[in-house]
Amino acid sequence: MALPRKTILILLAFFAIYVIWGATYLLNKIAVTQISPLFLASIRFITAGLIIFFIAKSMKLSLAINKRQLVNCIIAGFLFLVYGNGVFVWALKYVDSGFGALEASIQPLIVLILMRMIDGKKVKTSSIIGIVLGVIGMYLLVSQKQLVYQENSTTGIIMIFTCVLSWSFGSLFVARAELPSNFFVNTGYQMFFAGIMLFIASFLIGEEWLSPFAWTTSVKISMGLLIVFGSIVAFTAFNFLLKTVSTEKVATSAYVNPVMALLLGWYVLDENITGQSILAAAILLTGVYFINSKKNIRTLR
Repeated sequence: MALPRKTILILLAFFAIYVIWGATYLLNKIAVTQISPLFLASIRFITAGLIIFFIAKSMKLSLAINKRQLVNCIIAGFLFLVYGNGVFVWALKYVDSGFGALEASIQPLIVLILMRMIDGKKVKTSSIIGIVLGVIGMYLLVSQKQLVYQENSTTGIIMIFTCVLSWSFGSLFVARAELPSNFFVNTGYQMFFAGIMLFIASFLIGEEWLSPFAWTTSVKISMGLLIVFGSIVAFTAFNFLLKTVSTEKVATSAYVNPVMALLLGWYVLDENITGQSILAAAILLTGVYFINSKKNIRTLR
């Protein structure tokens, strides 16, 4: 029996945010070795936004947007891409990409806490177990001397945590906000305005702007993959899922992404995977599993 079209789209969207976003940690790590972080993010998102507008026009999709939708797109773009992603990329200068992904895996815990604070949603026993496991896992992760005591790594750890907060609140905001009905167009507006904000921020803090002609081949390939797959494909899938399934389900990408990032960081960049990192990952993912058990997750809206 063939699956309904909507089910197929949901499965493909989850594949995009699980696998593709897991790979973006590695791609950002490669790109940031040569390109200033905020400048990198601004070029990535402005380019992705313009490509989306071009494709949308070619497909005769309406780019019309009202004032409220525009403001909401700008807010979402700031929470997700300017702070949630731009600052995250900056923090990757000080910590391994796999470590960054593992710290981001506490997002479902944060989402659950925010839903309790904002919506008054009751936290069940299994969720409490998940939160406890998450705290233990994070302690094991950040207590490793080779990570915590590297130069500026503590700053990177703190900034990544604030990025997780921003991304989590943005997820709840988008699930409720009035936005363009077409998810592709919605993504385009969020990315374009986020890119403009990142470009201004890059200028204000005096980042070095390196011409694309001076980028190495590996950096150019990484940027291309970030624009096409990490931005256009995966972020459109993310916006689609936020309006289609429960926010907690979408947040489960946080426990698949670290696995992808750790494996790719180890395979491509020879990043070290310690036994303690593996144990911390297992505990973190177990905690997230408890939070996202069927008892605690709403089905399709």
